[in-house]
Amino acid sequence: MDLRSRLSALDARVVDAARSAGRDPSELTRIVVTKFHPPELITRLCEYGVHDVGESRQQELTAKRGELAALDGVRWHFIGQVQTKKARAIRAASDCVHSVDRDRLADALHAADPDGARLDVFLQVNLTDDPSRGGAAPGDVAGLAEHVAASCPSLRVRGVMAVAPLGSEPAEAFGRLAGAGALVRRIVPDATWMSAGMSGDFAEAIAAGATHLRIGTAITGPRPARD
Repeated sequence: MDLRSRLSALDARVVDAARSAGRDPSELTRIVVTKFHPPELITRLCEYGVHDVGESRQQELTAKRGELAALDGVRWHFIGQVQTKKARAIRAASDCVHSVDRDRLADALHAADPDGARLDVFLQVNLTDDPSRGGAAPGDVAGLAEHVAASCPSLRVRGVMAVAPLGSEPAEAFGRLAGAGALVRRIVPDATWMSAGMSGDFAEAIAAGATHLRIGTAITGPRPARD
C-alpha cells in the first residue's frame, strides 16, 4: 500500500480498537513517528490530515522542524531519551516531550526557557527491571511529578508514557502504566494523558486508557537505511 492507504488502514484499526474498548475514537491522538524518513514525508502526511509527528533524535528533530518551518499545523513530539546537555535544543524544537524521567532533566528543560510558553511533558515510566533503561521507576514517578509541579513552572505535566517491555504481555504492562498515571494525578489532577502503544500493541494500549499512540512503520513503511 502507499502512504495514504497505510494511514487510512491504520486509522480504521484504531477506530475499531477504541470501539471494542468502549472508548470514543476522538479521544485519541495518533502521532506518526517519522524517524529516519525525509522531511518530504512529513509534508505529504500533513496533506493527508496528520497534525502530530514524533522524532526520537534531537538532531533529526531540529533539522526537520527548521526545514519545515513554513508548514502550518504540525505539532512536534520528542519521544526519545533526552541527554541533559541537549535539553535546550530539544525544548526549542518540541511542542511536547514524552520522556521526562528524572529531576535533573526536568530542571534542564525548565532552565532552557523559564519564561517561555509552557511545554507539555509526559513523565516516562520504566516498566522493566533494568534500571539502565529510560524512565523513572513506577514507585518514583509521584516524586518526579511533585518536583516538576513545584520547581519547573514552565513545564506542564500532562500524564505518563512508557514502552511495553519486549517479551511481556502489553496489556499487563499498560495496566501498570495506568496505575502510575493514577499516582501522578494525585499530584497533578489534570495529568490525564497516557502515551502508550506502537504499531504492534496499540490495541492493548487503547484498552488500558492510552490517549496518545506513537505509530511508525504501520503508517510510514520500513525505515530507510541510514548512510
